[in-house]
Amino acid sequence: MATTTQAAPAAQTDLTDGFHVLVETLLKNHFERMYGVIGIPVTDVARIAQAKGIRYLGLRHESDAGNAAAAEGFITGKPGLYLTVSAPGFLNGIVPLKEATENGWPVIMMSGSSSRELIDLGEGDYEGMDQLNYAKPFAKAAYRVDKVEDIPLVVARAIRAACSGRPGGVYIDLPGDTLGQTIAKDAAEALLYEVNDPAPAQIPAQGIIDQAMEVLASAKKPLIYLGKGAAYAQCDEAVKQFVESTGAPYLAMSMAKGLLPDNHPQNAASARGMTMRNADVVVLLGARLNWMLNFGKGKAWNENVRFIQVDIDPTEIDNSRYIAAPVVGDLKSTVGMFNEYLAKKPYKADPAWLESIQADSAKNNARFGGAETATTVPMTHYNALGAIKKVTDANPDVYITNEGANALDDCRDIIDMYLPRHRLDCGTWGVMGVGLPYAIGAAATTGKPVISIHGDSAFGFDGMEVETICRYQLPITVVVLNNGGVYRGDFKNLGDDGDPSPLTLSALGHYEKLMEAFGGTGYYATTPEEVEKYVAAGVASGKPTMVCVELSIHSGKESGHITYLNPQPVTGPLVGNEQEDLAEHRENGKLVD
Repeated sequence: MATTTQAAPAAQTDLTDGFHVLVETLLKNHFERMYGVIGIPVTDVARIAQAKGIRYLGLRHESDAGNAAAAEGFITGKPGLYLTVSAPGFLNGIVPLKEATENGWPVIMMSGSSSRELIDLGEGDYEGMDQLNYAKPFAKAAYRVDKVEDIPLVVARAIRAACSGRPGGVYIDLPGDTLGQTIAKDAAEALLYEVNDPAPAQIPAQGIIDQAMEVLASAKKPLIYLGKGAAYAQCDEAVKQFVESTGAPYLAMSMAKGLLPDNHPQNAASARGMTMRNADVVVLLGARLNWMLNFGKGKAWNENVRFIQVDIDPTEIDNSRYIAAPVVGDLKSTVGMFNEYLAKKPYKADPAWLESIQADSAKNNARFGGAETATTVPMTHYNALGAIKKVTDANPDVYITNEGANALDDCRDIIDMYLPRHRLDCGTWGVMGVGLPYAIGAAATTGKPVISIHGDSAFGFDGMEVETICRYQLPITVVVLNNGGVYRGDFKNLGDDGDPSPLTLSALGHYEKLMEAFGGTGYYATTPEEVEKYVAAGVASGKPTMVCVELSIHSGKESGHITYLNPQPVTGPLVGNEQEDLAEHRENGKLVD
């Protein structure tokens, strides 16, 4: 009987898929965390990332995931990363993408999407949407990856776009069929690489450095304005050297607070209006002449003021007015060159200028400081925040996140910051819904304690993230300043339908019960002493904590410091010094009770 010989089986090739290639690419580029809300078709991106050592933090809303990732980008200078599902989840996620781009923070949004052929032919796929083209107006850059082989390339391009020049938000579209594509494992490994120098220095020309310093040397009353771009640049010592070597007063935008400690003798915050009205040369370091600085013109400024503007984006120069010395370059390189110039040709401001500012500051602090230490109840924003200030002064490394109207304005004025990049708030766009996600991003990134301070209205935008804080046992103390409404709680319904006014909320609501519902610790405070005690306890515990603070429903002012956007109706004549007080509040950001 004849025998037959069976051929040996062919060697099998080890395969991998788009999910694994994406995660390996992220690991190659040292991503340590991913925030998100997951579902079809990206669930396995999160699961595989977690298995491979990337910490996944699942939030309760895509917008919050994006804001948490953006906070990480601001604190570290490296792109934060967040993941969403398609269509509705994607749409929720593009708001923080735009916000990060407006703030100049690096963040990457990855979103699952439908197969291209279904979208292009409009065949009505589940959650079908042309997400790439929707994302483009909201992002600094947007990409779609259609082949598994291109995943390492698209991640590299996203990192470079997010970090280089003015940082911003970048979108990566991940069709479900791309993630499911397979490739030989060894071929995939050969495609992986780490991005080299994603944010190269942009060194300004020496000639414009010389010109800028010559303009500064002509100043009789100089002012240095620090923006969050200066904080983001992480050249803290160089900025400090520049400010102190000139002897000029400085003002810090909200998220630049702490770049120099707020108790620094050159800080002009308590005399902001007087300083801006009299300064003849202003150096803008990472600050833009947008709505927050009255666009560099009008009664807020000396009519003959000249600006030296340092910005990495040349289109920002002359954005709203003429700039005498436009310095286009990255802030670290530029301030280093300023310091080198001043080492050879020193400039020192007239001490009398700073002394006049210090005298005005002392007068204003004496005039308004009593509101912070008052023991009156029901509390106002001032003495409630004054009580929290005692805790933050004792814990200078605590991070502060902040949102609201009066809760934002008054917190910025009252609570001093001592370290850079430790305060995160509504930023350039002035949005709500950022406080708790920023707190989550800060806590997850640094492991340090965070105090997240909200008005009762603002808390409603992101309050469900209390569950996320408890689920991950993050060291966050949430404070809700409850005055019973938007701006305050004493507005009346102008009609007769019996409903609350459009601005009225629950004045006696126990927000702390939400924290308790998920296993955290809740407190209800009615006195400044209780506020200090409970906030201090939360910070010391390092555990999820919430303090609901009962304020007077009469505490608060409509529209905060941007009254020109929503003019306040005059309800009666202003008497005595009320007109002067109101003007000073609007110009200086100081307290008026």
